[in-house]
Amino acid sequence: MKTITAGVAAALLSVAAAPAFAQVSGDAVEIGVMSDMAGAIKDTGGPGSALAAQMAVEDFGGTVLGKPVRLRQGDFQLKPDIASSLARQWFDQGVDMIVDLPVSAAARAVVEIARDRKKVTMVSGATATDLTGAWCSPYNVHWVEDTHALAVGAASAQVEAGNDSWYFITSDIAFGHAIERDAEATIEGKGGKVLGAVRFPFPNADFSSYLLQAMGTDAKAIGLSSAGTDTVTAIKQAHEFRVTDSKEMTAFVVFITDIHSLGLELAKGISFVSGFYWDQNDETRKFAERFYDKMNAMPTKEQAGTYGAVLAYLRAVEAARTDDGEAVSKKLREMPIDYFGQTGTIRPDGRFVYDVALYKAKSPGESKRPWDYYQQVAVIDGGTAFMAPADNGCYLNK
Repeated sequence: MKTITAGVAAALLSVAAAPAFAQVSGDAVEIGVMSDMAGAIKDTGGPGSALAAQMAVEDFGGTVLGKPVRLRQGDFQLKPDIASSLARQWFDQGVDMIVDLPVSAAARAVVEIARDRKKVTMVSGATATDLTGAWCSPYNVHWVEDTHALAVGAASAQVEAGNDSWYFITSDIAFGHAIERDAEATIEGKGGKVLGAVRFPFPNADFSSYLLQAMGTDAKAIGLSSAGTDTVTAIKQAHEFRVTDSKEMTAFVVFITDIHSLGLELAKGISFVSGFYWDQNDETRKFAERFYDKMNAMPTKEQAGTYGAVLAYLRAVEAARTDDGEAVSKKLREMPIDYFGQTGTIRPDGRFVYDVALYKAKSPGESKRPWDYYQQVAVIDGGTAFMAPADNGCYLNK
């Protein structure tokens, strides 16, 4: 038997004690930003989400585990079938994670494909609560506030203010139905009632008939379950028909770009929930100023969510020492998540839990500078804002 020298023995011991080698599939960690790049909701995500993802990669350093981080972007044209086809193509080409994914039906389709491929998805666009409920996946993280959080804050505030009878104007897609469902549960839970609802095709340019139907009811409040251009158009037409003279209007999904497009004279007083506002704290302001320099607009909550999700993903890859979807998803659920100075956690069902806030749009006289649009009304604790895991129907919580 040959004698092992002290030097060789020390070297072997060193190798044995060293951490496992990092494992990255392919020559890079690849992230796909899937959004609406040219359609009705491009301003809420779109090119701005692609920029936010790029900023996150740059802030992380551009590499992870010694490999470059590469980004690609794709337009799914608001169609779930195109989103599915693009997701399959990307995963076949080595994409490790897909982020953004506005429109709940498209997000659901991509999440299901990613589950089969054991790839990570981080939804920073779509809002349906079912993404961490009936549609949940161990590889998905729902980053932005969902329909439950959006509905609980805004509907609660209105009912408590005496607006206890409602009529809904609802986008006829999964997201719109989910908003209406969650808001109705909140309204009825507080002793209010829903008198009716009308559904409109997405996207839509003429809300006159729907607004007139709402005007013909005894409802004190109109709930607008829409997003992007639809929200802006509906509010503008509501003012033209003087709907807001006699009824309170609540838009459950409001982006800062919507307020900018409307102007404060039309938007003033509208209540809504958001987990991000550019003027929230020092960290949000620093990010927003850099974003504004490149986009000439302040970031929306979807764009900020994309930034936060990409940064959290890269940190999880680094901590897991691999881009394997199963290992990274597990690490994401173990790590505390920093989101612009606020610490949150990701539940087993993929729900990112953090505090959100109820805002109202300022009047023109209250605004002191450009993009100074939001007035914080209240902070809503994450445990209250997001549906309890015992109630959402996700098998991962059992």
